[in-house]
Amino acid sequence: MKDNQTITFASSVKEEIAANPRNNLEKRALLASFLKINGHVRLGNKTQIILDSESAQTAKLLYGFLHELYGVSIRFSYTRAAGFLKRVLYHVIVDDADAILKDLTLDPLGVGFPEDPQFFENGFAAFLAGAFLASGSVNDPNGSYHLEIRVADEGYAQWFAKNWTRAGGHAFTPKVAQRRNHYIIYLKRSEEIGNFLILVGAQEACFHYEDVRVARDYRNVSNRLQNLDTANMGKTLSAAERQLEEINFLEEKGLIEKFNNPKIRILCRLRKENPEVSLWDLADLLSQEIAATVSKSNINHLFREIHQTYEEARGE
Repeated sequence: MKDNQTITFASSVKEEIAANPRNNLEKRALLASFLKINGHVRLGNKTQIILDSESAQTAKLLYGFLHELYGVSIRFSYTRAAGFLKRVLYHVIVDDADAILKDLTLDPLGVGFPEDPQFFENGFAAFLAGAFLASGSVNDPNGSYHLEIRVADEGYAQWFAKNWTRAGGHAFTPKVAQRRNHYIIYLKRSEEIGNFLILVGAQEACFHYEDVRVARDYRNVSNRLQNLDTANMGKTLSAAERQLEEINFLEEKGLIEKFNNPKIRILCRLRKENPEVSLWDLADLLSQEIAATVSKSNINHLFREIHQTYEEARGE
């Protein structure tokens, strides 16, 4: 990961994706996916395509792929948005793109989905990479686990999610939701987000993501165990208070010595001497006293006898 704190985690993922070398099939799959989500087609005497990106590195990647695959004349421009952020939007423009659209199996009217079966047999990782470069985002792992890709229409979102489930031999469970005037396909499971980063070629980002995730999970487990210990301690103290109350009552009535089982008399003494220990500890203490193994379940049984005698004595 870069030391520059101004770059977002999602941006660093995109930069790493864009830096990966790809074969011709992967280049075509990435272009088809990007163009479907974040491209524009203008029809006329010649069909023009425009691919937009806020990333100069992504725009350079698209420019290079188009030139390497098709040898066409490509124009490059940018516009600067008004407002506080003054974002720059880069445009990669091809003025004669009919052959490109045909090769990428894309309808110039923007209807339907890319149909080349190779995109899904051997190139779907690159197809996912193109979609993420076009409109993807992923939260920093220090925050909530969330990765999404934004598309314009529900039909494409559902189609994309269906194909995503079988990508790269991984078991993905993408969900589709509407957000204002568009749709998002998203992942919430941290393991699936890590698998996605590996699949699209963002290994360094994945290593950082997993490091943070493991540290977070360790802290969460540690906190849960601490909470459990606290709850168990509270439960132990509550049970011990009740047991001491019953033992003191029976002592006042002179009923402790009337128990036929000598282990009960010893247990009553041990509980008074050790008011905060658990049943496991009492089992160990009683085992040492009588030189025989006593289990926790046996301790429970003895306390039930004490409780039953206490209830009967109170009733009398």
